[in-house]
Amino acid sequence: MNNRNLFILLIVAVLAVGIWAVLTMPDHRTTGQRIGDAVDALPNGVTAASRQLEPRTPGQKLGDAVKDTGQNIKDSTQ
Repeated sequence: MNNRNLFILLIVAVLAVGIWAVLTMPDHRTTGQRIGDAVDALPNGVTAASRQLEPRTPGQKLGDAVKDTGQNIKDSTQ
């Protein structure tokens, strides 16, 4: 039973490190790609479009998506 717990702990640690690595990857988009993404995001508002111009990690993008979804839910229920 002790070896099994150690193995599970090792798997959880490897998964945690992998998730952290993915969420903190740097943004490698070129300036042209950022501008194109900003133009595509203009229908969602100027704030969403301006976010596309900044270098952002996937974790930051995920946080923005969660925040925007929460705001949309709040706006639709009022």
